[in-house]
Amino acid sequence: MQPPRMSIADLETFLATEFPQAFHPGSGLSLEDVRFGEGRVRLAFQDKFIRPGGTISGPTMMMLADFAFYVAVLSAIGPVALAVTTNLNINFLQKPLQTDLTADARMLKLGKRLAVMECTIYSDGVEGPVAHVTSTYSIPPRT
Repeated sequence: MQPPRMSIADLETFLATEFPQAFHPGSGLSLEDVRFGEGRVRLAFQDKFIRPGGTISGPTMMMLADFAFYVAVLSAIGPVALAVTTNLNINFLQKPLQTDLTADARMLKLGKRLAVMECTIYSDGVEGPVAHVTSTYSIPPRT
């Protein structure tokens, strides 16, 4: 397997520069592992993620998955800010606890213009995954 196009440090710098509104110290997002076409990210629990019923909201888990997908794409193609989500599908499998979430994203297929990926989300303290997510990203033409 080939090495990632961007290291964790490279990705953190890129994300903080290109997306400071989403990736900043208070966001709770952090990168744990990066390999070519793969990324493991963490979202530190915050009360604002809770929905009625005492569980972490679906939009919070979707955001985490999309962030993990972006990390996986960048690890394979390098710093391309305009790689964008064209499709995202999520299956909620069980209720997450009010704890940190981790997301493991991996590339299933990387083409010239599209990347197809899947992601599994885990909740600290819960056995097994809490969500399974699939996504397609559009990759802009390389100049």
